[in-house]
Amino acid sequence: MINNKFGHAVIGYGGMGHFHGERHEHIKDLEFLGFYDIDPAVQKKGEEEGAHSYSSRAELLADERVDLVTVATPNDVHKEIVIDALRAGKNVICEKPVTMSSEDLEDMIAVANETGKMFTVHQNRRYDGDYLKVKHIYENNTLGKIHCFEHRVHGSRGVPSGWRQEKEHGGGMVLDWGVHLLDQMLTLMAGKKMLSVYAECTHITNFDCDDGFKAIIKFEGDVSWQIEVLTNNFIEMPLWYVCGENGTAVIKNWKGDGEIVMVEDWENRDSVPIKAGVGLTKTMAPRTDDSIKHFPLPDEGKDDWDAYYLDICDALKNGREPNVTHDQQRKLIKLIEAIFESAEKNVTIKF
Repeated sequence: MINNKFGHAVIGYGGMGHFHGERHEHIKDLEFLGFYDIDPAVQKKGEEEGAHSYSSRAELLADERVDLVTVATPNDVHKEIVIDALRAGKNVICEKPVTMSSEDLEDMIAVANETGKMFTVHQNRRYDGDYLKVKHIYENNTLGKIHCFEHRVHGSRGVPSGWRQEKEHGGGMVLDWGVHLLDQMLTLMAGKKMLSVYAECTHITNFDCDDGFKAIIKFEGDVSWQIEVLTNNFIEMPLWYVCGENGTAVIKNWKGDGEIVMVEDWENRDSVPIKAGVGLTKTMAPRTDDSIKHFPLPDEGKDDWDAYYLDICDALKNGREPNVTHDQQRKLIKLIEAIFESAEKNVTIKF
């Protein structure tokens, strides 16, 4: 430690690497010591911005002042670098996805156990405001028993350029955005048994790896999730759509626009038939204003950019496991493997 701060260094100094390097400005227990990137242009740019660049990964890992290393490289080299850092006596944060197979993850965990060093994953979107609002609604039983969660992220620009377009480097949307949405789901459903998953991957703008996917995941207690990531959608759909026995919640976007609509009078079921297309329907006639109430989304749930690293520092200081655990990542990687298998074979995978 340096002046009671954990020395922090980053391997891989692209967009996410910069994000991790900037955390020292907000977290009092971190001291940013520098970075290493294999690209000379990135090295030079980082130096011009005022950050110290190590000449090699070996030099960074040999620096005894470094207590914590964040690995922010392409996905296919996570395992090699994480194990290298752990064996150099460093605590390690790995960018998501932690790696590309359950077997690799077990090798990484084994080295962490062998060295006694902290090894965790940057699942920062557990601190997104929209997710925290849904978490509050679920845990406070606001809608009664929830039977369906829909969670989606849509874009219209295809897969970003670079290694994210290349399967061999761990590209594609399942491993890019899907890993976040699936982690949020598994965290919220902790304690509920996952029963099955059916998935479809899209290849509209990219044929080497998936440029989007849809997955239906079912849990015990008749709870289903629809997770969807698309990169070729030009009309915005709600970020969250949550249906419970007594109402529905919608979160339209990351700004938190949305509302909750609840049943006010369950006995008021009768309706007057309405015209629907070229037919009549009583079943689908909208409820009258006197039988429902509109409520704002809960105040709980603000984006917390610093919460992840605050947890890391607290875990290091107190010798405890961080919030993102090995077992959670085991379950997440196995689910991702099942999604790829389901999409490839066009079958439902049962757990």
